[in-house]
Amino acid sequence: MNQVFDPFNIIILAVAVIIFFRLRSVLGTRTGNEKPFDPFAGETDDAEASSQDNVVPLPGRNKPVTINPPDADEDEDDDEERKPVWQGFARKGSAVAKGIEQLVEIDNDFSPGEFLGGARMAYEMIVNAFAEGDKQALKPLLSREVYDGFAAAIDERKKLKQTLESKFVGINKADISKINISGSDAQVSIKFVSDLITATLDDEGRVIDGDPSEIQEITDVWTFERPVNSRDPNWRLIATEAD
Repeated sequence: MNQVFDPFNIIILAVAVIIFFRLRSVLGTRTGNEKPFDPFAGETDDAEASSQDNVVPLPGRNKPVTINPPDADEDEDDDEERKPVWQGFARKGSAVAKGIEQLVEIDNDFSPGEFLGGARMAYEMIVNAFAEGDKQALKPLLSREVYDGFAAAIDERKKLKQTLESKFVGINKADISKINISGSDAQVSIKFVSDLITATLDDEGRVIDGDPSEIQEITDVWTFERPVNSRDPNWRLIATEAD
């Protein structure tokens, strides 16, 4: 007698199917089109991008959908309570507040909070990569001009057989200091105040600059740029200056 449809076999098959779909939901699948890490993307970007035919979401693009209640009066109350996009990031009426409003107007998925979170990550990554002489890590985060400057400094340090020891303690503040929009290009300047231990050593291990045991407060203004009409979500560092 054929045992294919034996009830016990059917139960085993059903359990196997359930386990397969649970594993698939947890592990996902790889298509070969996975995107490189983007420090400016929100935490949920990658998960939601997989359901959007590999369209790369811009930072802050994935926002919860609000279902409008049927009562129009409640809609008006919600509008009155809605916070300005610049609140918490700029003073009312300031140039930065107006810049945030202008940027959101041409890219309503821009979020100053998510952008600052990504900028802090990028700042730490770039500082550490420069200290380690890791040009490969720097390249996708910098404009061509800034990359050339960083690479030249790394090469000069190597030529002189010097070592840059750097320990990132933390970022005390990161504030938007300026926003400039020219055509389709948006530039956002961030003022970073950070604690850093840094020292340059010669080939015999002698300190020639800095102090390997002292925490220094460093203030930098970094400017990031991105074409807002581009599907590339990455912002790149285009300028640095000490404040």
